[in-house]
Amino acid sequence: MAQSGVSVAPECIQAFNELKLGKSIKWIIYKISDDYKEIVVEETSTVADYSKFREKLLSAKSKNKRGEEGMGGRYAVYDYEYDAPGGEGKRSKITFISWVPDDAPQYPRMMYSTSKDALKRALNGLAADIQANDPDDIEQDSVMQRVSKGR
Repeated sequence: MAQSGVSVAPECIQAFNELKLGKSIKWIIYKISDDYKEIVVEETSTVADYSKFREKLLSAKSKNKRGEEGMGGRYAVYDYEYDAPGGEGKRSKITFISWVPDDAPQYPRMMYSTSKDALKRALNGLAADIQANDPDDIEQDSVMQRVSKGR
């Protein structure tokens, strides 16, 4: 359980293992439930379409304590494929992305920040970790540079 009191639903680990071992799922988007008690799977995809994935993160909504909807945070795992430098062939890195936009309301931002480590601990086999607070942080070129350098 996270220091925020948010737990990780078993389905989160199941979906991650399917991505890691089955290689059929290409990305997973996780969210904190509306009651802020549990991290759950919001969506998975078998298609490695990064622009669609990015758009889903950018359009995410969360409710504040009063139930008002605004910009929202998300966690995501993307099985990122890229060409290794020097013509060494294709590589794949399972990349964790914590998307917490700067203009999201304070409560969702705080909950996503303090619950991140609980989810990361539950997902064994992450190769890269990206903290994104601005749309530029999840531009495909920016992510590719960080992933190919092993961060």
